[in-house]
Amino acid sequence: MQPGGDVRERQENKTATPKLYRVVLLNDDYTTMEFVVAVLEDVFQKGPAEAFRLMMQVHTQGRAVCGVYTYEVAETKAARVRELAQRDGFPLQALLEEG
Repeated sequence: MQPGGDVRERQENKTATPKLYRVVLLNDDYTTMEFVVAVLEDVFQKGPAEAFRLMMQVHTQGRAVCGVYTYEVAETKAARVRELAQRDGFPLQALLEEG
């Protein structure tokens, strides 16, 4: 008890684990395979073999998860993909999925 009769409640410090989001690249009929590989290497820091594998997954299955990040990081990476694609005249799309 505190002076004056107040009861002090114990506060628990809980650290919440942030939600994670998948960054997904979507296939289209115009973006070159070379550009997709370059984006995967540059934006997602994938090695050449992993970038090629993911590019082929986008090409053959229509989509591929490029990474899982906190919301801010995922949104920044997706925005960077869209920025690079627009700069080079490609319609490549990246979206976020909660996961």
